[in-house]
Amino acid sequence: MRILIIGGTRFVGRHITEAALAAGHDVSLLHRGRTGPGLFPEAEHLLADRDTGLAVLDGREWDATIDVSAYLPSQIENLAGSVSTGRYVFVSTTAVYARGQKPGFTEDSRLAELDGGPVPDTVTGETYGPLKVLCERTAIERFGPGTLVVRPTYVIGPYDYTGRFTYWVNRLARGGEVLAPGDPSAPIQVIDGRDMAAWIVAMAGRGDGGTFHAVSPPPPFTFGDMLERIAAEVAPPGTTLTWVDTDFLHAAGQDGRSLPLWGEGEDTSINTADPSAARAAGLDPRPFGRSVREIRASEADFSVETTVTPAREAEILAAWHAR
Repeated sequence: MRILIIGGTRFVGRHITEAALAAGHDVSLLHRGRTGPGLFPEAEHLLADRDTGLAVLDGREWDATIDVSAYLPSQIENLAGSVSTGRYVFVSTTAVYARGQKPGFTEDSRLAELDGGPVPDTVTGETYGPLKVLCERTAIERFGPGTLVVRPTYVIGPYDYTGRFTYWVNRLARGGEVLAPGDPSAPIQVIDGRDMAAWIVAMAGRGDGGTFHAVSPPPPFTFGDMLERIAAEVAPPGTTLTWVDTDFLHAAGQDGRSLPLWGEGEDTSINTADPSAARAAGLDPRPFGRSVREIRASEADFSVETTVTPAREAEILAAWHAR
């Protein structure tokens, strides 16, 4: 099968490309050439910026197109006007849902909507989810009801340039007293990018459509559960978790960038999605502990500068104990 991947060299797209090549497909990658030079020599590389022109797609046809990099509905409009494809796959997000979802919510639950007026052309924390909703609708309008829409929560795995989940794997592997932020009962879900990628490629190959959550495990699963299970895999003996109050952390200048995946006391109900439809369609996430071990062993040890330093973590913990 001939597959066009919009992106395909960075994290989620990279895993999808690896899965498509491993399955024996003929793969073309549309990207700007800024990430992963030398990656995937067996694939065709079409260099273009989707926001400035897609003439490189003129006169070409693919059996399926997998889009991992659309954040604005105009980007999908432009793509639909340029590409000739059979199946279209859009990688969306569980952030499309309105706040206050009930645990175990399904794919037909209430979505987040913009408050009218012109469609924003800037992605922010407030517009991200509603813009993805419009992207989904545009995709179905332009590519038809057979469009495959995948809604993941936090994606984990090697090559994660955000360093969010990797921070906790590496921090717990260092051991000692670990600052754990906020409420340990706050829900969270993750999906290993490799498992999601293999499933997406298989779905595209079968010509399956519809909307699916790509999340694991089923709720309830909490931030406390996540840290405890990471610790069980990589933490040395004597490692402890100290849960520090959200208001205290805010006063100390900490947020979800310095302590990744922390909901900061905000609505986290979108981390309680029902994965049963995707599981019935073949999504088979590897055990959580296996993902942790493989991420720790991976040479792709991405980290980000915004995470709390060991010295600052120790200062906050000392202040917490002395309060």
